[in-house]
Amino acid sequence: MSSSVSSSFGLDDFGVDDRLRLFSYVNADNRLAYLWVLRAFEAARSSYQVVLHTSEVQDALISLGQDPAAMELPRLLDALVEWGVLDRGQDGARATTLAEYRNRHSVYQFTEAGYRAHRAVESVLAAGIDDSTLSRLVFADLLADLQALKNANEAGDAEEVYRKLNRLDRALADVAERAARFYHMLGDLGRTHDVRPEVFLAHKDALLTHLKDFHDELQRYTPRLREAVHEVEATGLERLIEAAAEADERLFATPVERLADWRRRWAGLRSWLAPRDDVPSEAERLSGATMAAIGDVLALLRRVTEARRGGVSRESQLRHLAAWFTGAGSDEAAHAIFEVVFGLGAPRHVGVAYPDPEAIAGRLSWWEAPAVELSRSLVQSGRMPGQGNGRPARIDRSERSRQVLRERQVAEERRHAEAAAGLAGAEVLDEAQVVALRRLLDIALAARGPKDQKMSATAFGVRLTLAPAPGRFTTVRTGSGWLHLDGYELTVTPAAHTAVGRQAEPAAA
Repeated sequence: MSSSVSSSFGLDDFGVDDRLRLFSYVNADNRLAYLWVLRAFEAARSSYQVVLHTSEVQDALISLGQDPAAMELPRLLDALVEWGVLDRGQDGARATTLAEYRNRHSVYQFTEAGYRAHRAVESVLAAGIDDSTLSRLVFADLLADLQALKNANEAGDAEEVYRKLNRLDRALADVAERAARFYHMLGDLGRTHDVRPEVFLAHKDALLTHLKDFHDELQRYTPRLREAVHEVEATGLERLIEAAAEADERLFATPVERLADWRRRWAGLRSWLAPRDDVPSEAERLSGATMAAIGDVLALLRRVTEARRGGVSRESQLRHLAAWFTGAGSDEAAHAIFEVVFGLGAPRHVGVAYPDPEAIAGRLSWWEAPAVELSRSLVQSGRMPGQGNGRPARIDRSERSRQVLRERQVAEERRHAEAAAGLAGAEVLDEAQVVALRRLLDIALAARGPKDQKMSATAFGVRLTLAPAPGRFTTVRTGSGWLHLDGYELTVTPAAHTAVGRQAEPAAA
């Protein structure tokens, strides 16, 4: 290992190697026995008993429900001492005979680095979905701490500046760590092959509500936190950094190192809440990740519900298929299973165009363009749907049905035209006129352009115009209530004329 790489850990080559050897018991053959021995030491440590004799380690193992006789305890303790997890000492006061005194009793305790390594392993073993949550209440605390930091910097209270800035740094680190664990948990949940539908469906509402509440709080507090950061910097950023470094109690850090460290911490806090220029803040990225997570949860919900609707999940089908391939007695049998399941032995080449060729850009490659839907008859037999023996299928026409539908359509259009003709002069619209008005409004609004541009629709022999009118609204009285159009003036005129007709106004109550 080069010196440049070693210096990045703050240790020399031998120090890094010794620290990594602390985890040697994790990959040992008897790793579970090592873990139980270390748990015995941790249980004794929680009872303020730090140094243990071999017999006391045995008693602690028995209290944990383990059998020390089956563990070869002396060999395990020697290995843990060699790896640096435990420290061995001698206790001559325990001797009751001269021979025991000469042999001296060995006692063991955690080394500081060994205890940290054991706690790291325990935290990994205990990690689960339950502790992967987002904290939406932290944003109010961040805002309060920023306001208190501003007041402390204005008053020149170095100790309060140090406390608040240190608390803000820890709070943001906690938010980042929680978010990383939570979104990684969602990713594992979406990629896993063992999604239990009943468990996911039972907790999906709580999960979606949790994401929505966190996103709402983040959106509500993000601009306020950005403004609070600017207010803190307005009181003097260098003064703030110097006050925090002055109150810092780290003995082995020089004043220059403390200044650089607190300047780095404030830069990290600013990148989270109020970055300069057009760079998106980490809070905005967190908001985007939350929205993406909501989409992932909904996609997973759709996948689970579709699997339940089919009775047999896709995962179960693939597992059974894999078992068939594993149990195949020869390569010929495996190829036969593959041919039956996938049907790729005799490919059939077909060519089908898109229904709307203009909708797909010609520059897209086959890998990027969406697939074209193929009918089953085309793939299986090479014939388009409805083709038999190469001849088009016979079309069954019913002239009587077509005539009835045509007459019904003409009568309906005539009723709409009659109702629309009376729109301009009606004080109270009847049901037919309301239907005609809504049809005209649909046509006009479908071609909506800029906000300050008029919208119009011509149908049923009349012309409807919607003119933008900020601060005003048009009210139309109907037989079942009032129709309000906020911000628009409504006019209806005969289609053959261009003059503006009378606005449809409400009748006096």
